[in-house]
Amino acid sequence: MTSPLRTLVVGLGQMGRSHALAYHRNPGFELIGLVNRSPVSLPAELRHYPFGESFQAGLDAKPDLVSISTYAESHADYAIAAMQAGAHVFVEKPLAPSVEDAKRMVETARRTGRKLVVGYILRHHPSWRAFIEQARTLGPPFVMRMNLNQQSSGPAWEIHKRLMRSTSPVVDCGVHYIDVMLQITDSRPVQVRGMGVRLSPEIADTQVNYGHLQIIFADGSVGWYEAGWGPMMSETAFFVKDVMGPRGAVSIIMDEGTSSADIDAHTRTTRLRLHKAERSADGAFLAVDTMIPMDDEPDHQALCEREQQFVLEAIRHDVDLDAHMRDAVRSLAVVLAAERSMREHRAIDL
Repeated sequence: MTSPLRTLVVGLGQMGRSHALAYHRNPGFELIGLVNRSPVSLPAELRHYPFGESFQAGLDAKPDLVSISTYAESHADYAIAAMQAGAHVFVEKPLAPSVEDAKRMVETARRTGRKLVVGYILRHHPSWRAFIEQARTLGPPFVMRMNLNQQSSGPAWEIHKRLMRSTSPVVDCGVHYIDVMLQITDSRPVQVRGMGVRLSPEIADTQVNYGHLQIIFADGSVGWYEAGWGPMMSETAFFVKDVMGPRGAVSIIMDEGTSSADIDAHTRTTRLRLHKAERSADGAFLAVDTMIPMDDEPDHQALCEREQQFVLEAIRHDVDLDAHMRDAVRSLAVVLAAERSMREHRAIDL
């Protein structure tokens, strides 16, 4: 019988706690420690595990897997140290604060033969895979419109303000949706333009809590992504996931009354609306739009559990993750170029 993977969880914010619960519930993992740089409230299921504030002390326990959900600026150092110590690594997005750091992480994974899995959770969502599959039938070229704004206040706004010390909303969430666009187009991004605005006196002058970007792809496709955090964000059209091509359009349709603060809403699809552009000789559409229900969708926690099952299988079955790592670096490069575009007020060629 294969022994469970001795697993160390580093970073116990919202995502770190969810991943820790996934390891706790999966017999393929054995949680050997939880690390956070300050005391944190934990679910009852996790309170009996060893807790510490030192990453190095956790690494000294010789884990097989280190799961990293800290702020992005520590991802590269922690991941590289873990792989050099012989552990596989799961790391939350964004992969790193720079493309150079991301490439160092990938190079270390290749050199050490350790697995490096990046937290692109939408890749494990059956409804999002269906959305991408339907979109790909409609082009190229494609027009891709996506956003994820979050009206936050109280503790959620405090979390967002802390996040913005190291990453902007466009980078933090944008890597997910640029990754989706890249899967749809299968084409090279050639230029990106980013624009951002500071909408709150509660953040530093150099920070923006709203931003959007536009991408041009080599095949003529174009993409748009928007992200904002804060108490001033509108609940109107906060979630847009829409793709058009010469042969029609596909959109994710949300339930009325869904709140942008609902974390499950960030991945939920509910149903897809598929429109086909074919017309008869008199110009009428040949088919009415189709609503495709997305029944029995996993919630946020169940999705984290699917993601960690993928980690387990990648390690146990020696899955080739080269394309996975390459795609993570590529999507990170796009959003970081968009952030640079905001600062320099010009389009950036990729």
